[in-house]
Amino acid sequence: MEFNALIPELSVSDINKSKDFYLSLGFEIKYERPENKFVFLQLEDNQIMIEQINGNWSVGEMHYPFGNGINLSMRVSDVEAKYNELKSKGIKMFRELEVHKYRCDDVEYSDSEFLLQDPDGYLLRFNN
Repeated sequence: MEFNALIPELSVSDINKSKDFYLSLGFEIKYERPENKFVFLQLEDNQIMIEQINGNWSVGEMHYPFGNGINLSMRVSDVEAKYNELKSKGIKMFRELEVHKYRCDDVEYSDSEFLLQDPDGYLLRFNN
């Protein structure tokens, strides 16, 4: 298995609820350690780890929404198909599918994206 250079690890309040949620988004379990309430997940080239809150990584008290001030941007091969798949499952969107233009120096790029929140409020942004 090849690991990305950067892999976010999210502290979650209920590992089973979060695991079921991420599986419903299309993530696959690459490995897990049930005794540690830890799961390593992958969707295409996107990798994340989730672990039930255990005090190991806590720098302060956790309050919903977790990760306030950050969104995890995940590129998928067909953002429109992923959006339609998740909408058909009844997954609530934080922001519907939209096209945005971004400038990088003198070049303008278009990006289709939508956002949703996981059970603990982490903001997930899927884009192309």
